[in-house]
Amino acid sequence: MKHSATFSDLATGPQARAVWPLPEPALTYFPDVRFAYSGRDLTARAATITQGAAMVDDEPHIPVLLDRCVELLAPALIRGDSGGAGATLVDATLGAGGHAERFLTQFPGLRLIGLDRDPDALRIAGERLAPFADRITLVRTRYDGIDDAVAACGGPGAQVDGILFDLGVSSMQLDRPERGFSYSTDAPLDMRMDSGSELTAAEILNTYDERALARVLREFGEERFAGRIAGFIVRRRATAPFATTGELVELLYQAIPAATRRTGGHPAKRTFQALRIAVNGELESLRTAVPAALAALRPGGRIAVMAYQSLEDKIVKAEFAAATASRTPPGLPVELPGYEPEFIALTRGAERADTGEIERNPRSAPVRLRALERVGGK
Repeated sequence: MKHSATFSDLATGPQARAVWPLPEPALTYFPDVRFAYSGRDLTARAATITQGAAMVDDEPHIPVLLDRCVELLAPALIRGDSGGAGATLVDATLGAGGHAERFLTQFPGLRLIGLDRDPDALRIAGERLAPFADRITLVRTRYDGIDDAVAACGGPGAQVDGILFDLGVSSMQLDRPERGFSYSTDAPLDMRMDSGSELTAAEILNTYDERALARVLREFGEERFAGRIAGFIVRRRATAPFATTGELVELLYQAIPAATRRTGGHPAKRTFQALRIAVNGELESLRTAVPAALAALRPGGRIAVMAYQSLEDKIVKAEFAAATASRTPPGLPVELPGYEPEFIALTRGAERADTGEIERNPRSAPVRLRALERVGGK
């Protein structure tokens, strides 16, 4: 596990750029997959920091449900001191550091542990959070390493007061075409959140057999045409292996029936989601991370989790339901002492962004926010 606020060992070599255009039929349906140069060059890496929103290239990254997250977690952070002195918050999905900056600014005594597997994210967040360097510890790890990170920072058995998860791919990653997360720009088929990991989207597309491909698309993308798309992929790669996102988008245009392409959003969305989840082991990590996070909270501590697609939210919902359930054996007329629920819900089901938030930040539209408090403590 690597502890640092900044990273100097990042690769800075030239990024690949597609040199061929898609056929016009594909461009007719996917107009964003053109290859014109623009101000957001693939090799741009600098981040410009502004109050309340991180800027990567020229796109503002507005933290989702920022005010609501502060409202939900603040009571646990200021129990001992209105400035958060003595309290610790874990930002388990640090990203560009937007949520972290708000908490550190509003609570001048708060300590923060920021986790992210992406070295670029840690570098950018480290620069953004430099004014708070004496109160932050940044750790390069997946969020299922939360228990080890907390123990490394606070000692064995250490507990924290608040935990925040902002799941899924970050705006920063989506807006960097060279990472291969977006279907709107041609780029290498990468999709790794941690550039040091081995598995890429290209390897999945070029080496998994047809049945395994269909399973990935069906289970991780909930793609109704999983079998059909897998068949197209296997036939296409027999001619030439997949190398770029544009090649995959072109194939999806051919594989998905025209009637379906006209409704339900971008037809590449589910396939790209499935590949990203498979490359990064996101669901397996989340299944381990949520219980570990709950165990890391001290009594009175709070956790908030933002999910952006149903597969993530189902995991969070199930873990939260188990945590808020009574442990008294069913059929007994009273709650047994010591068997009460360990957590109480702070949200009624999953909260969604309101119209105003969505207008300010369209990426908040699919968010589902759930929050719990560990029972006990003052």
